[in-house]
Order: sequence, then structure tokens, then C-alpha cells
Amino acid sequence: MVMNPLDDLLAYPQGLGAAKRTANQLTIPELVRALRQIDPPKRVLAFRLLEKDKAIAVFEALTPDEQALLTEGMTDPEILHFLEALEADQRVRLFEELPAKVTKRLLSQLSPESREAVNLLLGYPEGTIGRRMNLRYLALRQHLTVGEAIANIRQSSLETDDLSIIFVIDEQRFYRGFIRPLQLIKANPDQPIQDLVQGQELAIAVTAPELSAAKLLKEYDVPAIPVVDQEGRLVGDVTFDDVIDLIEEEATGTILAQAGVGNLLNRDQIWSERLVRGPIRYAVQLRIICLIITLIGGMLVGGVIQYFEEVLEAVVAVAIFIPVVMDMGGNVGTQSTTVFARGLAWQHIDIRRYGGYLFREFRIGTIMGLILGAAGGLIAFLWQGLPNGIPQLGLAVGLSLFIVITFAAVLGALLPWVLLKLGFDHGPAADPFITTIKDFTGLLLYFYLVSVLLGLSF
Repeated sequence: MVMNPLDDLLAYPQGLGAAKRTANQLTIPELVRALRQIDPPKRVLAFRLLEKDKAIAVFEALTPDEQALLTEGMTDPEILHFLEALEADQRVRLFEELPAKVTKRLLSQLSPESREAVNLLLGYPEGTIGRRMNLRYLALRQHLTVGEAIANIRQSSLETDDLSIIFVIDEQRFYRGFIRPLQLIKANPDQPIQDLVQGQELAIAVTAPELSAAKLLKEYDVPAIPVVDQEGRLVGDVTFDDVIDLIEEEATGTILAQAGVGNLLNRDQIWSERLVRGPIRYAVQLRIICLIITLIGGMLVGGVIQYFEEVLEAVVAVAIFIPVVMDMGGNVGTQSTTVFARGLAWQHIDIRRYGGYLFREFRIGTIMGLILGAAGGLIAFLWQGLPNGIPQLGLAVGLSLFIVITFAAVLGALLPWVLLKLGFDHGPAADPFITTIKDFTGLLLYFYLVSVLLGLSF
């Protein structure tokens, strides 16, 4: 197993210098994976180990939300260094993940050229091609010959990835078609490039829905789609990689939004990461609040026991089954919340038909309640009821277990969903709420049934 030099940064045996050398020997994909596996507080420190060019490549490979999380521990000059290295559309997607105040502050510090490019893209509505298009592309005038076109390409500052397709424009920058690079290489140097142009109808409007580019890419089998303004002038392009990223986002975001749950899974992932890898103070604050709820619930349960103190004094055997009623309900509730959390994470729960899932838990709870209630009631009858001349105790225990188990199963499936809909982290909050509600209602029900069935006053 290869050691993660970023994860072992602070405890690296040979020191930071050795860790830096080892880290920079890794490939970009390896560094991205390593960075994702370490705690957020250590990511910036580990990221600073990387050489300038490698750090830029790693930063570009991260998703916008990962970039935003990484920049939380950076100074403005550090962030601006990486912002300037990004393409304009990548900057926009990162800005969309940052708080508005941070975006405004960083935007004002960008170079005039970078700021102009970002403002241009931000000027288009969300969900349109304009927000997604690239501003770095190769466009040649249609009057050029093949030899002149190749000379222009050699003099350009564009990289290999930017030369997968060549757009052709006229003197007013109106889009006139495209040429594949191999066509230029094979053509006669004196031949006009206008003779090689194809795909005059390929362009997509800057205000078109962003997913519409996917259809054109598939139809024309090209690596990029030209983007034109309302008059038909070339203003950018959308690449195959851009569309793939968009489709992945839509698959996990838009479908859930259409189901009425927005970005629940994204939020759940962020909550989980902050609890597991985030600051200890955050985890303590969140978890202790939930446990305070349990503490208050325990005091309320104590009040119920005090209220039925005379019942306990009259029939001591009643106290024997208090832990059974409370623990069974708690275990069933925990089971239901665990099943819900895992089902949600793996998308086995159809949110659009959540009522059906809740009814399924109700049926499961009812069946388990019948079985365990009958077993518990029979044991209570034979163990304490019959020998002490209070056979009704078995019925009270059995009915209590049946109702508490059924109720806990439904509550364990319902409460996490309610917390998510309200925007709260259901991970640390669901079980304390369930414990409090279940213990209070279960014990109250148990004492009530005992009092009624045994004819005791309370």
C-alpha cells in the first residue's frame, strides 16, 4: 500500500523537506486522491507542499466545492494566484460556491482582463450556455490560406487541448464554420481554408439551455461546440469535457431537485465530512446540543416515574420491565434511522415516493411489534405476573412493547426526513430526538396500561 505523504504530513519521519519531495513525485490524479482523503484543516498545509505548476494542475482538477473548501484556509494572495490560473468559466463556478462577500472581494482584486472575463460570464443567466462557455478558443479569418492558417496557429499561445477544433469567422467575427486540425495538415498550403469549412449550422446560442450542447456534440461528433451571440458572432465554445461535467452534476442534482429534495445528498456529504474530518469544536458543539436534548428528555422520563411512584410502590414487579420497554423502542428507532441514512446515501429510497417507504416501515414495525410484544408479554406473564397473582402485567408489557416498537420504527424513519427537510443534519440529531420522544411516550404508555389493567389509581 502506497503511503499518503499528504496525510502523514505533520508526522513525516524525514521532515517536511522529504514529504515535499515525495509529494511532488506523485502524479496529478494521485495527488488529488490523496488531498481528498485527509482532514480539511490539514489540506491547505499539505497543498502548500506542492510546486507551483503542480499545485495549479491539482487545483484545476478539484471540483468547485472542493476548491472552495480548500480556499477557506488560504490568504487572498494565495487564492488569487490560483484564480488567475483558472479559465474564466472555472472561476465562475468557484465563485458560485463561495460566499457573496468573499466573491465580491476576490473579484475586485483580479487583473482587469480576468475580472472582465468573469463579469462577462456572470452577466448570463444561470443554466444557460453563457455561464458554461470557454473564452479561450482558436478562430481564423475565412480569407486565409492553409499556409497562413498554420502560421497563425504556430504563433498562438494556445495549448494542445485548445486546438482540437478550429473555428472560422469573417471580418465581423460572425461564425462561418469549423475545420479539423488534420484537414489543415493534409491540405495544400495555397488552398483557401474556406474550401475546408464545414458545420456552418453547428453554432449554439449563448442564451440556450446548457444541456442543449450535449445533443449537438453527439449529433456532429465534434470535441467542441461554437457559442454565438444573438447576432451570430462567435463569443466562446463549450467542450466535450464541459458537457460531461454538466451531465454528472445534473444526474445528482437536478433529478433530486425535481423530486422535491434539492441537494440533500450534497448537504449530507458536507455534514458528514465536517463531523468526521472538520474542527473538533464543530463536532462537540453539534453533538452536545443533541445530547442536551437527551438529558432534558431523561429528566422528563424521571418526572413520569415520579408521577407513577404509587404504582411502583403498589406493584414492585412493574419496575422490572421498565428497561425492556425503553431499550426495545430505542433499538428499533436506531435501526430505522440507520436504514434510512444508508438508503438515502445509496439512493435506494425513492424520495418521490417517500410515503410508500414510510408505510413499509410501519408494516415492518407492526410485524416486529406483534412478535416481540407477544414474546415479551408471555415472559412477563410467566415470570412475574402469574407467580405474583397479577396476570394483567403480561398484557400490559405485551401491549406496551407492541405499540412502542411500531411507533419507534415509524419515528426512526420519519424524524431524519423531517430534519433534512428543515435543513438540519440528521446524523447526530435524529437518535437523541427519537430517544427522548420514545422514552417519554413509551414509559407513559406502559404505566398507564399497568394502572388501568391492574385497577390502580394514579
